[in-house]
Amino acid sequence: MIKTLHKMGLRSHMMYTAGMASIGFTVVSWVLSKEYEGDIARADRWGLFVGEWAPTFFALGVGLRIEEMRHESGMSMGGQGYEEMMPDEAMSRRYGSRTPTRI
Repeated sequence: MIKTLHKMGLRSHMMYTAGMASIGFTVVSWVLSKEYEGDIARADRWGLFVGEWAPTFFALGVGLRIEEMRHESGMSMGGQGYEEMMPDEAMSRRYGSRTPTRI
């Protein structure tokens, strides 16, 4: 799913912005619901409903950032990504000459 979102043009900064905007929208929806409906319980439910969007946007942002970093590292290695390499070669490229020892 993350690869598809990345191919569609979505980037991590867009998801982080949507997460921050949803936090602001939570406060706005709570205040407006409280003002127009007069019921604090209903206003709380609206605020909680919208407030649950933010972690989803932030999680998608993290996933997209990982995909962006993987895509950038694949481009810098002549187009060969980590998935297409042998495990030892991928480890040596990732850590340079300081390949961690396996226990």
